[in-house]
Amino acid sequence: MAISMSTSASATGQASIRYVALGDSYTIGTGAAPEKAWPSVIAKRLYKKNPRFQLVGNLARAGWTSKDLIDYQLPVLETLTPDFVTVMIGTNDWVQEVDVKSFRGYIQRIFDRLLKMLPNAAILVITNPDFSVSAEGKSYSNGRNIAQGLAEFNQIIKDEAALRSVRVVDLFPLSQTMGQDSLLFSSDGLHPSAKGYALWADLIEPHFPN
Repeated sequence: MAISMSTSASATGQASIRYVALGDSYTIGTGAAPEKAWPSVIAKRLYKKNPRFQLVGNLARAGWTSKDLIDYQLPVLETLTPDFVTVMIGTNDWVQEVDVKSFRGYIQRIFDRLLKMLPNAAILVITNPDFSVSAEGKSYSNGRNIAQGLAEFNQIIKDEAALRSVRVVDLFPLSQTMGQDSLLFSSDGLHPSAKGYALWADLIEPHFPN
C-alpha cells in the first residue's frame, strides 16, 4: 500500500512531491553507479508515472551512523522542504559496536525530529540488510553474530516506528536470500550490484507515494 501524498503536497503549495533519502552506503548506492542506487531507481520509475515526483536529495554517506544522520543529514533535510523521506540506517552503528541503548536513543531522536518536520508522517523506514551473506561480510563481524545483531537493531527500528505509526519496509528477509546469487553483489564483495539494488527497489517501491 502506497502512502498518499495529496494532503502534504497541497499543504506546502508545491507542484512537486519532493523526496529526500537519508542513510548510509546502502542508500547512496555504494557498489554501483549513483543512478543505480535504489532511491534513484525508484524515483526514475515514479517520475515516468507522475512527473510531480522528484528526488531532490540523497543525503546518505558511506560509513555514517545514526548519530551522523542526526548531526549532518537532518539539518540539511530541513532546508530541502521535503514532502516524503526514507530512512535506512543502523548497519554502521552495529559494525562500530554502538550499544543497544544508545542506538535506540538515536532512532527515537531521528523519528521524533522527522515527525516534527513532517507532521503527516510522510516517512518510510527500511530495515538494515543482513550483510553476512556477502563474500566479505564476515570480515566486519569482529567475532559477533552479524545476522543476530542486525536483527536486534532492526527490531528496535520496527518497535520505535510502530509506536509512532511510521511505515516500515522489512528488507532483512530479502537480503538474506541474496547470497544465492553472486551477481547481486558488486566487485567489493559487500554492497549490492546494480542488479541487487534493483531488487531492493522492487520491494520498496510499492510503499512510496502514489
